[in-house]
Amino acid sequence: MSIAQSTRADRLSVTEKVGYSLGDLAANLIFQTLMTFLAFFYTDIYRIPASTAATIIFVVGLLGAFVFTPLVAVMADRTNTRWGKFRPWILWTAVPFGVLALLAFSTPDLGPQGKVFYAAATYTLLVLVYAANNLPYSALSGVLTGSMSDRNSLSAYRFVAVMIAQLVVQALLLPLVLILGDGDRVQGFHNTMLLFAVVGTIFLFITFFTTRERVLAPPEQKSDLRQDLADLARNRPWMVMLLLTILVFITLALKGGTYVYYFEYYLSEPALAAFLDDIGFNGFIAGLNALLTGMGLTAFQWPEDAPTSAFSLFNAGGILCMIVGIGFSKPLADRFGKRNVFGVFLFVSTLFLLAFYFFPPDAIGLVFLSQILHGFFYGITIPLLWAMVADVADYSEWKNHRRATAIIFSAILCGLKVGLAVGGALVAAILARYNYVAGAELQSPDTVDGIRFSMSVYCSLPFLLGVALMFFYRIDKSMESRIERELAERRAGQRA
Repeated sequence: MSIAQSTRADRLSVTEKVGYSLGDLAANLIFQTLMTFLAFFYTDIYRIPASTAATIIFVVGLLGAFVFTPLVAVMADRTNTRWGKFRPWILWTAVPFGVLALLAFSTPDLGPQGKVFYAAATYTLLVLVYAANNLPYSALSGVLTGSMSDRNSLSAYRFVAVMIAQLVVQALLLPLVLILGDGDRVQGFHNTMLLFAVVGTIFLFITFFTTRERVLAPPEQKSDLRQDLADLARNRPWMVMLLLTILVFITLALKGGTYVYYFEYYLSEPALAAFLDDIGFNGFIAGLNALLTGMGLTAFQWPEDAPTSAFSLFNAGGILCMIVGIGFSKPLADRFGKRNVFGVFLFVSTLFLLAFYFFPPDAIGLVFLSQILHGFFYGITIPLLWAMVADVADYSEWKNHRRATAIIFSAILCGLKVGLAVGGALVAAILARYNYVAGAELQSPDTVDGIRFSMSVYCSLPFLLGVALMFFYRIDKSMESRIERELAERRAGQRA
């Protein structure tokens, strides 16, 4: 088979890109809920002390990173079925993932110690099944196609789906909790997670049935875990991506978990209410409900208190702008290379994140504008992180003549889980450090200042360190082209 024929055979259809992306939408309905609301759910819904919640999130996160993920990676790289290496794992974990997501956000009536045990047990099992589902899913992106341009396109599809899930969770989850719980937040969380679990399970089945693995390990390659680890240790781009992933997800977990407190306790409630009136949002909701009730339907139960309403709208605006930014990612990466585009736009997005420190509590318009600009510029970077991880797997095969896709992705997912564990635990730990009182109508000035620092300065530092790491990542545009060309030549020779 010629190189041109090999390249055409690797091209992905729109159906396969959409089918693959639905798997990330499914996982992120749960993942985004964990990242944004787990600390809030434990402290304000299930009434677990903030310091205890921080310990659960941190310890289980590290267990997922350093035990569950490497274990799944070793097994996935050595899985051989008629469906491939990675697709079967998506099939096997679809139902357990949905069931455990529901259990993790349930609130059985237990004593203080029983609540802690239940939370730790269900979260541990959920993290285990998440690793068994999401690691093979992520590794699958590295074997669907050998074309780096098509991989950029696949990542764009994938992360539009991720942003849709994020939009649902960050903008609509609290309204859904009110609607599905009829005002009862405990029942609302349970019913919302039931909905997410059912939809997510269906989408994971679609991913399994619409994808096909094309990039195979060299036929002469023998299974050797020691050699896989040795190759990994010599892979400098992988080391950079590991550190980068940790830093990025520390920021994502920290800012995602702090948003709700920032709106509840830092921003001025009268100013938020006036802003919603001034932009016509309250009028829009009132008109929508008049229309629905006039048709004999139930009114849309958008949160009536200004902080919750503005928080949901704030998240929606940022996410929609991220989706717009994702649309610019592929053409920019194709022209300038993933590394350069990622570094530049991560830096620009961080400037708008840092700006939150300077806004007074009544500067609501500036808060929303900064979120919109941060979302747009950060959106450009979102697909590139995972496309670069797939490139690192190609780099390892190109350099060592051996391919171990899952172990490359597992190491990066370890970084993701470390970042989430650290960032998620920091949310609860910072609240405890600044004497946060769960459910209190007002917090102390020191607590409010800690929330403001978390939202801006603390969140910006990991992103800025990530920008600096890009100077040590050697896979630029010219090396991308060389690796793709030489691997295509090798694979064409193997198929001939």
